[in-house]
Amino acid sequence: MTNARIDDPAHMRALAHPTRLRILGLLRVDGPKTAAMLGELIDEAPGTISYHAGRLASVGLIESAEGQGTDRRERWWRAVHESSSWSLEDALDDPERALAVSALDRAVARTYAANYEAYVDQASTFGREWVAAGTSGDRVMRLTADELAALGAELWQVVEKWRAVGAEHAAGDGSEQVVVLQQAYRWPRI
Repeated sequence: MTNARIDDPAHMRALAHPTRLRILGLLRVDGPKTAAMLGELIDEAPGTISYHAGRLASVGLIESAEGQGTDRRERWWRAVHESSSWSLEDALDDPERALAVSALDRAVARTYAANYEAYVDQASTFGREWVAAGTSGDRVMRLTADELAALGAELWQVVEKWRAVGAEHAAGDGSEQVVVLQQAYRWPRI
C-alpha cells in the first residue's frame, strides 16, 4: 500500500468526519472488516457504518475486500492506502481548499486528542513497563523556517527508522502497536 495524496476539497470534506476517520484508521491498522465489526469497535449501528464506508469508498480511500469471510451477504471493506497526506500550504491560495484542509486538520487534531485521552484513561491496564516506555512532552524554541523544516525532516527519518523495526514484529512476540505523533509548527500564542 502507498500514501494517498488528498488534494480535492470534496475528498477532504468526506474524510473530515470523526466516524470516517475512525473507520479508515481501523481498516489501516487491523485490516479488512465488515460494517458490523466496525460498528462494534466504534459503537455505531452497522447501517451508519455502511453509509460512512460508502462515502470513504466514493473518494477512493477504502474499497470492497473480495474473498473475505464465508457469508456472501457480508460486505467486507479494506483500506486502499497505508496513509493519507494533504497540505495546508498548497491550499493557502484557494479559499475552498483552505476551508476543507482546515476542517480536516481540526478533525484529525480532535482524533489525536481523543486517542491520547483514551491512553491516559487506560494506562493503568497496560503495565508499568509500557507506561514507563511511553513519552510525551513539548518544547518551545526559536528557529527559522528553514530550521523548522530541517527539524521536521530529521524527525521523519527517526520515525521511518523505527517503522522499519516495527515491520519486523508480529503479534505475540512481545511487541504492541504504538502511536508516534509528531508536530512542529510556529507557536500561535493562543
